[in-house]
Amino acid sequence: MSSPNDFIQQEKATFSRDQWIIIALLAFLQFTIILDFMILSPLGAILMPSMQISPSQFGMVVSGYAVSAAISGFLTAGFADKFDRKKLLMFFYCGFILGTLFCALAPNFHMLLAARIVTGLFGGVIGSIVFAIMTDLFPLQQRGRVMGILQTAFAASQVMGLPLGLWLSSKWGWHSPFLMIVFVSTLVGFVIWAKLPSITAHLALQTDKKALTHMIHTVATPKYAFAFVLTGILSMGGYMIMPFASAYTVHNLGIDIDNLPLLYMVTGCVSIFVGPLVGRISDAIGGYTTFIFGSIVTAIMTVIYTNLGSTSLGMLMFVNSLMFVGIFSRMIPSQALMSGIPAPASRGAFMSINASLQQLAGGLGSIVAGMIVSEGADGKIQHFEYVGYIMVGFTALTVYMMYFINRDVMASRNKSASPAVEPSLGH
Repeated sequence: MSSPNDFIQQEKATFSRDQWIIIALLAFLQFTIILDFMILSPLGAILMPSMQISPSQFGMVVSGYAVSAAISGFLTAGFADKFDRKKLLMFFYCGFILGTLFCALAPNFHMLLAARIVTGLFGGVIGSIVFAIMTDLFPLQQRGRVMGILQTAFAASQVMGLPLGLWLSSKWGWHSPFLMIVFVSTLVGFVIWAKLPSITAHLALQTDKKALTHMIHTVATPKYAFAFVLTGILSMGGYMIMPFASAYTVHNLGIDIDNLPLLYMVTGCVSIFVGPLVGRISDAIGGYTTFIFGSIVTAIMTVIYTNLGSTSLGMLMFVNSLMFVGIFSRMIPSQALMSGIPAPASRGAFMSINASLQQLAGGLGSIVAGMIVSEGADGKIQHFEYVGYIMVGFTALTVYMMYFINRDVMASRNKSASPAVEPSLGH
């Protein structure tokens, strides 16, 4: 692998060969994590009759991952900066693979619930470790592009992973998609162990000897606390609409349920194109400017989407695609800017707590939205437009709050022409 300066001091518009290898490895890893998280919901129609479990039990299985992931993030925050990030990543990724294998082998509801909890305990932390690694290895000027590429893992799971998983489940049962994820993840794990360099420079900066003390110091840091609040608001807005999107699309907009996979696939294809493009634009014109643009587009398209009546599939594809342009134009620059907030010594803890808050705030957003909307006698989702207006309010608030995040990040960047840490990339 190349030297630290090849990673941390490179300011060129293009990535080096070694940088591309790192980005590709992290993107493939993110793909497996996101696919495992997303695959369970569409398997419900097959899994529930197969296991003879009720909808409420299936809901527990789905939420078990998110709850355990949030708890795990808080529990590991104090330890996140105490180890080589590569070794930490491999530990949790191995646990994730084992948890997914247990899902595939689960014979009943209780074993499946336990397997999802185990998978969440390990898999829920991996995203924060990936972002910490990205922040360690890439300067702020490149992080928009890196985030844009990493976010395509979400879109790729929609375009390639979900259809393949559903096809496998229709031929060999609901167990087979989990076995597919285990197989792919194992291959990715071996390549990461062979190619990802050790990342240890942050270890020399540690001052907190106890893990609990380290976590408390991270939470108590004022600028970190402000960023955590912003993360919660960003997550709540998105999760208020997502849980009801499918029912709203079918019952309110008149789209046949058989056309949902095509709708998701088109949206995923748009996201694959938009993600890297937004990343490059964010690095070129500034993350905050891109975030403002994304917020305006998101607000407009959210109001349009939540007030639609019966519409054609083509028109809905167009509306959804524009809405995802806005969402990605907020998500990518916000994550890139957030990565500039924590000091190298507390980066892992910050990312772990941030990831946990995303899970918790997302769950809270779903609960709040569930208290607002209702289902009519005809199956239509009522008062959905109010959820859209609330999301617009959250969007405006995040634009205001992100101004201060951007100001702090730019001030820190201007203090030093080079990043604060040059990580050790030894083998």
